[in-house]
Amino acid sequence: MKSLSKTLAISTVVCSSIFGAIAAHAETQAPKAVEQIDINKYTGKWYEIAHLPVYFQRKCVSDTSATYALNADKTVAVINSCRTQSGEMTRSEGVAYPQNAGNSKLKVSFLPKGLRWIPFTKGDYWVLRIDPDYQTVLVGGPSHKYLWILSRNPQLDTTTYQSYLQTARDYGYDVTKLVKTPQK
Repeated sequence: MKSLSKTLAISTVVCSSIFGAIAAHAETQAPKAVEQIDINKYTGKWYEIAHLPVYFQRKCVSDTSATYALNADKTVAVINSCRTQSGEMTRSEGVAYPQNAGNSKLKVSFLPKGLRWIPFTKGDYWVLRIDPDYQTVLVGGPSHKYLWILSRNPQLDTTTYQSYLQTARDYGYDVTKLVKTPQK
């Protein structure tokens, strides 16, 4: 009888854990881009506040920023820059291609111009949240591989940062892996 009670107790704990995990997962939703952004307000310089580690940013240690400009063909010119361990500033130039009428879903390529036609060489860049004054933005994509918190200012207040972290959590991102970006 004791072994049956013990088995039932263990089963109850296991079932509770499984249902708890399912319920926690059910509270998150798939990342969803905002319906639209005003691309003209979005252009300009953004400072990286935090990001999920990605291979192409492995040499960046501080002062990471992105500058966007609207091209004549309605694509967006992208210039990413950062400071490396040696103190050198590096930059990458790319282009973003709108994927929806609201310009909130883009595909970005940093390949040389002649190679940008190659399939599967563009990354998702979705605006997941942006404040009405275009001062803070959360950018990611459907795969959960990429996530950035960007600001028009090199520093972001704690309350706003925590609010954007919560939005990322709600979309299922593992924010425990976020790396804060030092800005000088």
